[in-house]
Amino acid sequence: MTIHTEPVAVRRTRTPKAEVEVEIASVATAVPKHVTGQAEVSERAHKIYPQFARLDALYTNTGIERRYSVEPKEWYLRTHTWEERTETFQRNALDLLEQVALDAVAQAGLSLSDIDTIVTNTITGLSIPTLEARLMNRLPFRPDVQRLPIFGFGCGGGVAGLSRAARMAQAQPGSNVLFLTVDLCSLCLRINDPRLTMFVAAALFGDGAAGVVLRSRDRNNPSHTHGGTALARIGAIGEHTWSGTEHIMGFDIKDDGFGIVLSPDLPALMRDRLIEGLVPFFVREGLSPNDFQGLLLHPGGSKLLTTIESTLGIPRDQLRYSWQVLRDYGNMSSATALFVLKEAIADKAHGRYLLAAFGPGFSGYFVVLDL
Repeated sequence: MTIHTEPVAVRRTRTPKAEVEVEIASVATAVPKHVTGQAEVSERAHKIYPQFARLDALYTNTGIERRYSVEPKEWYLRTHTWEERTETFQRNALDLLEQVALDAVAQAGLSLSDIDTIVTNTITGLSIPTLEARLMNRLPFRPDVQRLPIFGFGCGGGVAGLSRAARMAQAQPGSNVLFLTVDLCSLCLRINDPRLTMFVAAALFGDGAAGVVLRSRDRNNPSHTHGGTALARIGAIGEHTWSGTEHIMGFDIKDDGFGIVLSPDLPALMRDRLIEGLVPFFVREGLSPNDFQGLLLHPGGSKLLTTIESTLGIPRDQLRYSWQVLRDYGNMSSATALFVLKEAIADKAHGRYLLAAFGPGFSGYFVVLDL
């Protein structure tokens, strides 16, 4: 990976190598059963928002071919209350989380009773008890499993949540941590919201979930050595919040649900200020852009991907997994970055990659992976 940038005046200091290594043992993904082609989504959106009919190119230029949703298309043509949205969120989120939890644990060669910690992330709905607590009533996890529910990271939640899960694994050598993330973005469609932001969001977002099993071992304690081949080893972790940018992305609370906040200033922010967040992370960790074989980037949309390609001076091939996921699934918020990781693993990618995503704050999240 080559980044074209001016030198940054940051002291080059490598973070001491941790005595406890954290490995990715498995990655599982899932989407709901309802699939819709982008052409059909475009037709539906123009019926709901006829005032934006002139913006047809917005849908055809997304790079998306299909998306998945938890409800049939008729559901999205009606208005819904908070109660209705919450009911379908909880029911469908649990179904998807159950699937990825079982798949991830099985792929790691473990049983549910081997899981010591569950970290769960979402942004598109509310649940109290939290999703992993409800999941424990479906699946036979140990009753003493530690739980950490996370809310609010948005599209950055897959990478931010993974980094927190890795820290928890690192704090407990020999432990197995299950990280789960789910976002049902389609449930945030509000047909009575006439804003251009809602029309744009309807062109991008879909539903999906992902699960990752992390395991940790102490280099100095052979008893903490786990069997099985790791898919990746987690290296440096970092993040950056750009001040004065809370208007870029998030949710407003409306009478009938979340109202999407998605500023058209996002590409310009990435173009003008991405380097100030990314390069200091590299310098602090003693890394060079040339140390990486590629970038596993959350594909927020085609415009964001092309902006980052241009800003970092990288060829499209280094973002090919992000483009593939955008084409086949659209933007599923937090889960999307882990779909990208799974594509890279399935393609037998090897070497050092940077897993990255961005979310409300406005913030960026970075995890160095050795595949």
